[in-house]
Formats: sequence, C-alpha cells, structure tokens
Amino acid sequence: MRRFLPYLWPKDQAGLRVRIVFALLLVVISKLIQLSMAWVYGQAIDRMVPGLEDGVAIAIALVAAYAGARFGGVLFDNLRNVVFERVGQDATRRLAENVFGHLHNLSMRFHMNRRTGAVTKVIERGTKSIDIMLYFLLFNIAPTLLELLLVSTYFQIEFGWGMVAATWVMVIAYIVFTAVVTNWRNKLREEMNELDTQTVAKSVDSLLNYETVKYFNAEKREAARYNQVVSQWADAAVKSENSLAALNIGQSLITNLMMAGAMGYVVWGWSRGQFTTGDVVTVNTLLAQLFRPLDMLGMVYRTIRQGLTDMAAMFELIDTPAEIVDKPGAAALVVSGGALAFEDVQFGYEPDRQILNGVSFKIEPGHTLAVVGPSGAGKSTVARLLYRFYDVTGGRITIDGQDLRDVTQSSLRSAIGIVPQDTVLFNDTIGYNIGYGREGASQAEIEDAARGASIHGFIASLPEQYEARVGERGLKLSGGEKQRVAIARTLLKNPPILILDEATSALDSRTESEIQATLDRISERRTTIIIAHRLSTVVDADRIMVLDAGRVAEQGTHAQLLRKGGLYAEMWARQQSEGEEETVAAE
Repeated sequence: MRRFLPYLWPKDQAGLRVRIVFALLLVVISKLIQLSMAWVYGQAIDRMVPGLEDGVAIAIALVAAYAGARFGGVLFDNLRNVVFERVGQDATRRLAENVFGHLHNLSMRFHMNRRTGAVTKVIERGTKSIDIMLYFLLFNIAPTLLELLLVSTYFQIEFGWGMVAATWVMVIAYIVFTAVVTNWRNKLREEMNELDTQTVAKSVDSLLNYETVKYFNAEKREAARYNQVVSQWADAAVKSENSLAALNIGQSLITNLMMAGAMGYVVWGWSRGQFTTGDVVTVNTLLAQLFRPLDMLGMVYRTIRQGLTDMAAMFELIDTPAEIVDKPGAAALVVSGGALAFEDVQFGYEPDRQILNGVSFKIEPGHTLAVVGPSGAGKSTVARLLYRFYDVTGGRITIDGQDLRDVTQSSLRSAIGIVPQDTVLFNDTIGYNIGYGREGASQAEIEDAARGASIHGFIASLPEQYEARVGERGLKLSGGEKQRVAIARTLLKNPPILILDEATSALDSRTESEIQATLDRISERRTTIIIAHRLSTVVDADRIMVLDAGRVAEQGTHAQLLRKGGLYAEMWARQQSEGEEETVAAE
C-alpha cells in the first residue's frame, strides 16, 4: 500500500490532486443527497393522510423532491467519475512506464531466464489493478463508511441506541463473514490465476516456436500439453465460482435477518404509536441503500486483495535489481580512435561455469580482429562483454584506454554496432527496422543505408516498398534479406566499433559471398571484431585469435597460423576437407 499511495497522490501533479479532492467532495454531496431521499420519501408517505389540509400538494412536492434527489445522486456520481478518470488513467500510465522502463534496464541474465508470456501477464494485471484499486478505495469503501456513520446518527436520533447497535452488529458480522470466506476464495483464485499465467506462458511459448513444433510433427503433443494446463485451470475456476455461491448465500442471510429485525421493530413501534408509517418507509429505504454497497463488499474486498496481489507481483519486477548499473558520476565514452583491449579478462555466467580464463588481446584503431574457435570456446561472450550486458569478474576491457565500467552504458552502446548471427526484426515495416539504427533518421538516410547494404533494389521491387511489413520476428523475409536489413541498420548507426557475430553462418554459399563483400566494405576504417565459425570468411583479417576453452590458444594472421600448424591449421584443414566433400556430393 505504501508503494501504491504515491500513484494516488502524486507529488508533482497539483492538478491531479485537485481532481481527487473535487471528486471526494462530489462523493460526499452524492451520499448526502441519496440519504436525504429516504427521509423525503418517508415525509411524503406521512403527508398522504386523508383529510390532511394541503397534504396532497405537500406530498406531490416531496415526491418531486425525491425524484430530484434520485437524479442528483446519479448526476454527482457520474460527475465524480468524469473528474476522477484522468487520475486513474494517469496513475496507470505512470506505473506502466515505470515497469516497462525498468524491464529494459534489467540485465541480460534476467531476460535469458524470463518467460515472456508470464511477464506480460504480470504487467497487464498489475497496471489494470491500480485503476481499480483507486476507484474502489475512494468511491466504494470510503462512501460506505460515511453512509454507515450518517445512518447510525439518524437511527440514534429517531430510534435510539438499540437500532444503532443492531446495525453495527449486522455490519461487523457481514464484514467478518465476507473477509473469512473471501480469504478462502482468494486461495482458490490465486491457484486459478497461477494456472492462467501458465496457460498464457505455454501458449505464447508454443506459438513463438511454431516452426519447431511443425519440424517435429508435434502439434498434437503441444495441444495435449496445453489441454492439460487448461483443464487444471477450468477445475480451479469451477471451485472459485462455486465458492462465490456460498459467499452470496451467507451475505444474503445476514442482511435479510437485519432487514427483518429492523422492520419488525419499527412496525411494532408504529403499532404502539411511537413511529409513523413514514418512519417504516424511511428505515426500509435507508437499510436498502446501506445494503447496496455492502452487497458488493465481497467483490470489492476480493478485488482489492487481488489488486494487491497483482501489484505485489508487478512491484517484485520493479524491485528486481539491475545487475549492470552505471557508476555514480560515470562519464560518457569518448572514442578518439577506437582502440580496443581485453586485459586478462575473467568471466563466468555462473560461479561454477567459467567461460573466459584470462583472455588478453588488443585491436588497433581501424583494424580487424577475427575470433574463431570450437563451439563453447567463448566467442560470443566477447561481444556480450563488450556491450556490457555482463560485467567481467576479473581483469578489464577498455576502449581508447577507458574502462567500460567507468563510462555510461548509453554512450558505450552508441559507439558499437553489431550484425548478429540471428537477426530478429520488429513486427513493423522494413523502413522502421532499418531506421531503428538511429533515432530520427530521415527517409533519405534510411534509403542510403539500404543501398549500402545492397537491399534497396529488393525493397523498391515490393508493392509497398519501405512500408512493407516484415511479420513476426521478420519471418516474411529470407535469411539473407534479414541479414541485409541488419547491415543497413548498423550502417545507419555508423558506429566506430563494429561486431560481426557469425553474421553469415546461416546463409547459403552464394548469399554468404554477396553479404561477405558488403560486410568487408562496411568494416573498412572501423575497429572490427569478426566472430566466425567458417574460417574462409576471416582469411583477410588483420589478426586472427583462436579461443579454446576460454583461453587464447593462438594469435596471428591466416598465413602465420597455418605455418604454425596448431589448432587453427587443424580447423582449417577439417573445414577444407568438409567443403570438398560437399562439392563432390553436389556433383
């Protein structure tokens, strides 16, 4: 609740505070008008006595006043909603912005372990709950308490303390019963929501990997897995709905016992001449109005409890600490030449899983270093550390002598461009995906970048050209087309340091040759790291570094490493032999 209150009463939004105060004032006015209806209605009944002088005129006037009061209650309730709507929506917006921004600030480790569907569901429930919480706290619970106090005051004046005591006993019994049963129901709902989250997570995960499902002819298997969790959710939902029937029956029993007792008492008093017929009507109307919000108490209590649960899950996301943070007062990275150095770098994703063991190398400005080695040697880890997705556990990484941990992440990542092995595109237009390389890029700059990546001609041939949509993760494009979009995006960014992370490994030989020529062109005059599996793509690198088990096994040019006859020469011979076998097989 302490985390919730700042969204209810924002410090920097005086206008929203005024709206809240005005909305609460409308609540009080509406409640006074609604309670006055019972008294007016009773007075009208008392005037409807045969032979009473001017009784008809007074009764008609009171009936008119009663109708006006009913309209006034509706009017002020809706004005309250109009005034408050901006407060609720603004609170929801600010909370959603905070969560979304924080998620992007979390480390690569968090995003590697997350389940996107589950995280999305948590955010959706949490942001929706704050608007509901604000509404019920301000416009249901608070007005109900005010109404209870006003009704108690009226009952004490007109009918004595006995009626007040009976009313409070009924209300307390109602609240206790509702709380006990609702707490029981909340456990059922938490189980149902957990299963609902699992259902969404499994469906999203399965649909995102639909290609894999089809590769292994697993549609029935996926349907069976989904059916299992949906069936469990349905069973939990049945239990939850059945428990609602028990809650409603118990609440109705309490309120109707109170109504019968109060009405019986007033009718008894009327028979003895203590109360008028209008008093009977007034009590009936007041209790009916008091019961109306109380009838919703179970739903309100459950909603608030569920809202707190949903917000707690979302605040847990907000409270997840960012693993990689800027140092206080960190300066922006200043790239003068682009010299890059790893100095005795140690790193492991987990304490018991060491990846790099004292890796050291240096790249002069404008030169190219190729990083090769067997799978699991730590090649891609080099790129992740350079982007500072993780911090080294030992040693340091510098650009032009500046330790990456001493500069801001934003300035560091602005200086580096990457063409990744697996290019994932936004489900938007080709123009948007290329323009993502630099915010605010003009259409002319986007087209120039596309020409540089040799994809402008393909885009121009499309009916919608740069407005053509690429589909989920860019699935409407071929592998080569996606790679060219990634190259164009990096060209538009125009970084002084470039990483090519196995950018052609998933392509056929012809496409690889075409894209390799483009990559060679864009890496000119840039400090470049090429992470490669196919050694044929790095023979022209200024220097080749061979990683093995997280250590630098060899370094040198292509010719030097072949003459050395070590691991690189062995890998080269194996790939050449495999290439000859593929050629013979093709013939």
